[in-house]
Amino acid sequence: MQIRPQVIRAVFQRNFASYFSGVLGYLFIVVFVVLGGALAFNARFFTGNEPNLDQLTAWYPLLLLFFVPAVTMSVWADERKSGTDELLFTLPATEIEILLGKYLSVVAVYSVALVFSMAHVFVLTFLGNPDWGLIATTYFGYWLAGAAMLSAGMLASMLTANMTVAFVLGIVICAIPVFVGQIGGMLGLGDLLERFSLQEQFRDFGMGVIPLTALLYFVAFTVVMLYLNHTLMTRRHWQTRREPAIGFQYAVRAISVAVVLSCVTTWAGYSVLRVDATGERLFSLSDATHDILDQLDSERPIEIQAFLSPDVPREYVETRKRLIGLLRQFDELGGKSLEVRYVDVQPFSQQADEAEHFGIEPVQVMTEVDGRRSEADVYLGAVVISSFDKVVVPFFGKGLPIEYELTRSIQTVANEKRHTVGVLRTDANLMEGTRDWQIVRELKKQYNVQSVSPSTEIDADAFDVLLAVMPSSLTSEEMDHLVTYAKTGRPLLVFDDPFPLSLGSNGFGVTGAPRQPKRSGHSGFMGQGGPPPEQKADGGRATRLLEALGIDWQYDACVFDFNNPHPEFAMLPPEYVFVTNSGTDVESFNLNDEITKGLQELIALYPGEVEKRGSEFDFQPLLTSSRQSGVLQWEEFVDEGGFNFFSMQGTANPRRNPFRVIDGAAHTLAARVTGESDDHKVNAIFVADVDMISDFFFEERNLGNLSTSFDNVTFVLNAVDSLVGDDSFIELRSRRPAHRTLVRVEQQKRHFLEAANQAEREADQQAEEELEQRREQLGKRVKEIQENSELDPIAKAQMLKQAQEAEQKRLSLAEAQIEQKKNDEIRKIRATTNRQIKSLESKIRFWSVCLPAIPAFALGAFVFAQRVRDEKSTVIDSRRRKTVA
Repeated sequence: MQIRPQVIRAVFQRNFASYFSGVLGYLFIVVFVVLGGALAFNARFFTGNEPNLDQLTAWYPLLLLFFVPAVTMSVWADERKSGTDELLFTLPATEIEILLGKYLSVVAVYSVALVFSMAHVFVLTFLGNPDWGLIATTYFGYWLAGAAMLSAGMLASMLTANMTVAFVLGIVICAIPVFVGQIGGMLGLGDLLERFSLQEQFRDFGMGVIPLTALLYFVAFTVVMLYLNHTLMTRRHWQTRREPAIGFQYAVRAISVAVVLSCVTTWAGYSVLRVDATGERLFSLSDATHDILDQLDSERPIEIQAFLSPDVPREYVETRKRLIGLLRQFDELGGKSLEVRYVDVQPFSQQADEAEHFGIEPVQVMTEVDGRRSEADVYLGAVVISSFDKVVVPFFGKGLPIEYELTRSIQTVANEKRHTVGVLRTDANLMEGTRDWQIVRELKKQYNVQSVSPSTEIDADAFDVLLAVMPSSLTSEEMDHLVTYAKTGRPLLVFDDPFPLSLGSNGFGVTGAPRQPKRSGHSGFMGQGGPPPEQKADGGRATRLLEALGIDWQYDACVFDFNNPHPEFAMLPPEYVFVTNSGTDVESFNLNDEITKGLQELIALYPGEVEKRGSEFDFQPLLTSSRQSGVLQWEEFVDEGGFNFFSMQGTANPRRNPFRVIDGAAHTLAARVTGESDDHKVNAIFVADVDMISDFFFEERNLGNLSTSFDNVTFVLNAVDSLVGDDSFIELRSRRPAHRTLVRVEQQKRHFLEAANQAEREADQQAEEELEQRREQLGKRVKEIQENSELDPIAKAQMLKQAQEAEQKRLSLAEAQIEQKKNDEIRKIRATTNRQIKSLESKIRFWSVCLPAIPAFALGAFVFAQRVRDEKSTVIDSRRRKTVA
């Protein structure tokens, strides 16, 4: 059957023009863009602080649920109501030509609405720097989803002659693909039907990826709906046919078409055909991976055994899908040198025993099933084996970079020999506790890791790099051995901290700080029993080590920074320093060093400051705070009076905000020191924070529970690789989406915070001046008594005591009143600042919602004025209404 484009075009033009002939069409577009703006720029948009349309994407299926029936309700229902459908079917046009013409007209109307909604993109561009590839795929997904749903809305309009009923039926029919996952959950078929839900197929587009399975899903859905439209169009011919049960035959045909297309879509789901449109090509294998796979020796093949649960909670469906997809790409590119084996694992099965033999155990994941929270055992691990070595990845969490883990494991087992990392024994107990720290377990995936004792001379040739965490806790003899090693010029990575909050499971806090005495390693009641511990070298200042490295580091001072780009972390004190290039006035990461040039953001907890000493060695800052920072001394951020006998831990004192004075300088938190002096060499990296290597960041990197990804682990592993001299994985490890933020919003908020900080300092200064005046009054009274020559010594002493007690009471009362007044003023300043920030967000939200509607209003007004003018120009003068003077 020949399809004539000119006929389709005529039907298309008729329906498209009729939609915009009245006010209703423009009204629907205005409502569409206004609702889209309200959903896109809601409160969570500012919390996320990223220039993307994630919030709109999350709600878009529900938005289509009401907009699509509004567009399609008149397509057939209005024709039947006015009787023009019979005239339409008598024209020299086939049913398919009429159907395609009408379908293309509603798609064009929807496309016009999407074009108007692109005003959201201009808002994003104004506020930040969006990923244009991500924006393009997101809008392509919007268009595909809408085009598919329009075919379902047309089917609803075909069933009735009443537009209101057509609208309601359209919602019901369109709700099926939107809520099929929830329906499947109620029927116990959630995993089976979830893959056919609109949200599931639509999700990849919002990530910047166009998958084959989603394309086929939307095309198949559209074909099935249009086929049902065509079937209902031909109902008027059924009564003239002699075949029995013609309706039943068409129903069987429709079901057959739906089943075939569903099978094709399901098959496509097992493919890895995806177009990655993101700016960083994050869903395509990197050049580094290609190079490593090309260098594999087919004489020594590598096997990857992936142990996977057949069914995983919905939170891990995407992770499992990405893991399988990447493994297929590895299998294809590796050729004969690489083989991938997939093992479906059920708990307590033979396959589970095999997985546990390799150290892969199920991870208990909390999930929601049928509205109830429950635990599920999930296997998502892999073991990479060669004739040389074996690497186990116990669990691929949501936040773990899958490609990096697989590529690193392949490279590690492909080499006959690994590099060695020495871990110095200190009070941090990285390897001497009940279990190894996460950093040690992570290093063991790539290196041989061995414990190094500082109590004897350190063999510099026994390992390729030495990791020293909290060397300030070493004794004098141990420190001498470490300094001797450092002066050899062998690679050294040092982590020390003025206030180590979270050293693994030890929870050092105040008692683990360099300023505090060395803790006893002897047992007994509450740590007693036995001789006292040796003293720390240089009183915990690590003076000898700092002199050898040519740097300065104050062992009891920490850096604070008011630069906090995450509203969801607003409750954290400024001593939680966010190191980020976004929206700051300094380069927080050294872009010329391979360790940090690919990093985007990390966080340090109560870090110290590293400074250059002398000019003998090359000093290169790696991590730097913003200029909204300063330095606090020990007594300004630690409340030792809050020392808890049972927890053996003091507390940080964030209440002392007046001590935080921004000095306008950028403070170095980590630096690389290299060079050679007259008597020794240096090749070291000194990091003034231990908390960044705590277990929390390694676990979070795997599980991905936070809304923000920090590069703490990446920085540490990059530092080790760089010192070892192996840069194979540095670029790949640093690969993740660019941290794009709402720069304009951040700049405005920074002005508010700077003004608030200045006002708080002024309030504190006024309080200090008032207290000083009260102290002077006490001094004057004491001086008057002392200078009174008429009083005998005994009377003078009594009066002095009475005066001091009285004035001290007045001073204490005055101090309390002044402190209360100052705190009230500070609370007022903060409340004002919060109101300013909320007002700014409300203003942006208001204009983001209203501005997209203006072009639609303007176009509607222009078309209306044009129609009025055309009508006036076509009316002859004799038929015009005469006005009586």
